[in-house]
Amino acid sequence: MNLDTAKAGCYNMVTDGERGRTEVETLTEGFFFHLRAERNASPRTLEAYGHDLAQFFSFVEQALGGHRALEPINHLLIRSYLADLQRRRYSRRSIARKMAAVRSFFKYLCREEIIEQSPMVGVSTPRLEKKLPAFLYTNEIETLLAQPDTRTPRGMRDRAILEMIYGCGLRASEAVGLNLDDLDFETEYVRVFGKGSKERLVPIGTGALRAMGGYLKVGRKALGAADKAVFVNRYGQRLSDRGLRRLLQKYIRQTAIARRITPHALRHSMATHMLENGADLRTIQELLGHASLSTTQIYTHVGRQTIKKQYDRAHPRA
Repeated sequence: MNLDTAKAGCYNMVTDGERGRTEVETLTEGFFFHLRAERNASPRTLEAYGHDLAQFFSFVEQALGGHRALEPINHLLIRSYLADLQRRRYSRRSIARKMAAVRSFFKYLCREEIIEQSPMVGVSTPRLEKKLPAFLYTNEIETLLAQPDTRTPRGMRDRAILEMIYGCGLRASEAVGLNLDDLDFETEYVRVFGKGSKERLVPIGTGALRAMGGYLKVGRKALGAADKAVFVNRYGQRLSDRGLRRLLQKYIRQTAIARRITPHALRHSMATHMLENGADLRTIQELLGHASLSTTQIYTHVGRQTIKKQYDRAHPRA
């Protein structure tokens, strides 16, 4: 999706075609440019913000009897919008996302000195329950990684990509987005482009190095790879995010793991196991590419949960 498509979702709700561009349209155009150029927002983020702002301005227009100006929007109107979302039974997560889009828009207007104070001041959104991330125990990881048949090109690829996701803590999009020149086997590092095109260097572990070496020498060529993509499908084209999820689910079904496991769970597993083995949070933050340490701190809860389970299972007086 390009920028114009994302903006259209918002503009269609606030534009008067016969009278030309409105104040809100002009301001949202600047906001979307800011998201793309200064915050490196992904197409998915642009699309979500477009839909969320469209919904907000549609509510404002109805509440103000067709009024499209920015000035009448205050904290009371935004609270009414919040109440409307709750009445319509949106989930807490959806409400939080929609309000975050509105909050970000008015924060941008304040930064540009278009308004003196955001009308979001004094408006609180529902707190989200912190869910512990799903992860696999080390024996489950070993079982999963042993499933691909490495005598076949696709099995070699599957073993390599699973080893890289777990070994390097990659997101699904980061794994399928890898190119050949991102790999440096001499230094044993991989260059990863994460959210917002942020670049980081991550060490490649022994298991991943071994699996990648075999795949790149034999499996990738046998699959007919024609471009720079590291992981390719059976047609030699870059493996998609959906393709990655399908292959993971195939191997999960072959194991005795009954939980819902996604590629992200392998990333969570890497962080959890490192924490349990003494790694500090700052190191894990760097490896995962988290912008804030508070995001990484969720793994302290996972660690404590694991310790409690081990205690209950092993201690005779538990």
